[in-house]
Amino acid sequence: MLFEILSVVIGYLFGSIPTAVIISRWRKGIDIREVDVRNMGGGAVLRQVGVWEGVIVIIVDMAKGAAAIFIARALGVTLPWELAAGFAAILGHNFPVYAGFRGGQGVATIMGIYFVIATYAMAAVFCVLGVILLFTRRKFTRFLFVIVTIISPLLAVFVWFIYRSEEILYFTLLLIVLLVVKNRRRLAEIKVVRTIFSSKKREKGSDTDKTDLVETR
Repeated sequence: MLFEILSVVIGYLFGSIPTAVIISRWRKGIDIREVDVRNMGGGAVLRQVGVWEGVIVIIVDMAKGAAAIFIARALGVTLPWELAAGFAAILGHNFPVYAGFRGGQGVATIMGIYFVIATYAMAAVFCVLGVILLFTRRKFTRFLFVIVTIISPLLAVFVWFIYRSEEILYFTLLLIVLLVVKNRRRLAEIKVVRTIFSSKKREKGSDTDKTDLVETR
């Protein structure tokens, strides 16, 4: 039981490393939690500090989740305790002991966890997210969390069909609920995203009409 508890404690301490706060203060002298969407995450750093700084934050936050799982495995604990260590890392990111318990949403940390425990499932979701961002470009970086929340059920689907693991499936569903409940106020942004997509469709439709009109002439 000692190693099991140790793995959870280590997971929380790793997750608590406030990467976004450190980078934003170092590069711009700001507290990232006081600007943008007031979230301690890579998306906010990307928008308010810089692209490379945001990428670094995302990579390090993913590494925190992966490290929690790797350390738990090194300690020889069972899968449920591995997942508990990963969950502790997410709680650490969301409520970091090193930063007054004011953290982020834990999306990158969750990705890091799944790249270890369900590599193919996470890679599939990552590809879907990449395609969405490729076509929407920087226009939707502010709504990155909303997009991730919308496609998050795909992770549960991929986990089940690829791994058939009830433990990981239940863990995935728990994390999806946690994301939605913790950030329920931001889900109102879904309407904004829908409006933007609708306007883009109307613009394409009007462009098509103009093209048809020119061709008929």
